[in-house]
Amino acid sequence: MSGCGNRDGSELQESLSLMLAIDRRGWMYQCFAPEGMFEVVPHIDVQDEEEEGTVLDMEQRDIFVESARIARGNLLPLEQYRPDDYDALALPGGMGAARNLSTFAFDGPRMEVIDSVQDAILETYRAKKPVVAMCIAPMVVAKVLGRYEVHLTLGPDDNQASQVAKGFGCHVEACGPTDVCTDVEHKVLTTPAYMAATHISEIFAGAENLVSALAGMME
Repeated sequence: MSGCGNRDGSELQESLSLMLAIDRRGWMYQCFAPEGMFEVVPHIDVQDEEEEGTVLDMEQRDIFVESARIARGNLLPLEQYRPDDYDALALPGGMGAARNLSTFAFDGPRMEVIDSVQDAILETYRAKKPVVAMCIAPMVVAKVLGRYEVHLTLGPDDNQASQVAKGFGCHVEACGPTDVCTDVEHKVLTTPAYMAATHISEIFAGAENLVSALAGMME
């Protein structure tokens, strides 16, 4: 997880839909998040322009503490994640993936992924276990696994994120809100969620389809 809120953390509707889809299959999940400060982004429309000479004082919060709000406190530091203990790794969406787990929101194609997230993805991939991602989170997967020419989706294939992912070596597929891009060879599963969706019902349907595809992959 990457915080709490679609503009600067984990997207709540995507995160909860993913948790619910996992739970409805009788599976268990464990939430993880890195520790570190991030700048809070308002979640209501505010005036962007400040008076001349005014410096905006951005509030800062801790990624781990904010993620615990969604996880109801059932959260471990990401450094404690070990692929041997789990069947798959899942990354919900939200701009926290682009701002806190990586620098995509600021650096675009020059983005970097924080060490603990990169390690978690690479170690899971090398253990030949599935990596699952929703919404903008596949951008983080693209940066880490693009060298392996993985297939993934970021919704429409003509947006900036899709073009950057292609530059990392990924094969990017255009998908609708509830579609799942399944890379069987590399065990990567992605769904667009709010990169394409306009209704919360689509988010839940996409999460259900994602977990269903994951179940098929693990059979």
